[in-house]
Amino acid sequence: MTQTAPEPRLTSLAHGGGCGCKIAPGVLSDLLRGSAALPVPPQLLVGIETSDDAAVWQLSEHQALVATTDFFMPVVDDPFDFGRIAATNAISDVYAMGATPILALAVVGMPINVLSGATIAKVLDGGAQICREAGIPIAGGHTIDSVEPIYGLVALGLIDPALLKKNADAQPGDVLVLGKPLGVGILSAALKKGALDADGYARMIEVTTRLNRPGPDLAAIPGVHAMTDVTGFGLGGHALEMARGSGCDLLIDWPAVPRLAGIDALIALGHVTGASGRNWASYGAGVTLPDGFAEAERALLSDPQTSGGLMVACHPQALDQVMAAFTRHGFGDAAIIGQVGAHTATPRVILR
Repeated sequence: MTQTAPEPRLTSLAHGGGCGCKIAPGVLSDLLRGSAALPVPPQLLVGIETSDDAAVWQLSEHQALVATTDFFMPVVDDPFDFGRIAATNAISDVYAMGATPILALAVVGMPINVLSGATIAKVLDGGAQICREAGIPIAGGHTIDSVEPIYGLVALGLIDPALLKKNADAQPGDVLVLGKPLGVGILSAALKKGALDADGYARMIEVTTRLNRPGPDLAAIPGVHAMTDVTGFGLGGHALEMARGSGCDLLIDWPAVPRLAGIDALIALGHVTGASGRNWASYGAGVTLPDGFAEAERALLSDPQTSGGLMVACHPQALDQVMAAFTRHGFGDAAIIGQVGAHTATPRVILR
């Protein structure tokens, strides 16, 4: 009787996982430099100029199309959970612009001679479940036979251009709010080494599969000026994008930044992603750290956040409405993490 060999762990088939797969921001900037010279039609309200979360194309006076794509290699071994995380992460970019998602297309690359059809189907089922939760169909997609497993979505949404929230419109004096705690990359690093317990895994799945539904509600608050989601470049990288796009320093109160339970112990044991170091090498020169800032804390600052939270810059008078929107959608761990500083010719992220 022939025995079927057990399938390998999904994470063992990938050289990286989740948003830790992203090309380092400095390298990406070099790669995209030529694209910035292309002509920009007036209907393109948001392109690649400020590294925003999605492209936005104006359809009419009161309607614009938001378009984005995001895909990556496995961050967990459970195929259903992998699909859920990847889909949640992709749809997040639509929410980060303040838009309402309308449909998705699947992006699928799988080693079909290594993984069974049943395993691949579970990945797709996980993505489909999240799309159902978001109230959108998967209306098509594309598949290839790939050496490493890859899954994600093209996600499309709609918004009134008057409500559009970019990452580049923060104003001096704005309050900064972060919707999810940090540490997903550290949890994923521990998981890959077999050092993450059941409680840690449950925390990881809960935070990475929680859709950033507050986005459209936040966009409708007049005092909300800028928004982005904190993903592969870590809090430091996405904050620096907002600072540079807005022409203002961002002042981060580091002790106020929420972190997932158990993160400190995992960092102390050396569970840090390689992407964290690459991130810091790319943008660390644009970040000012307090004297004596620990290397472990720096690793968390640049930790890639797969399916991370929304970061909002809002007028202080809008803060109660912003926090209420997060709470209404089940984001009780949303926290005030700092403020937007003055306009400056060389914007920085300043931790204090």
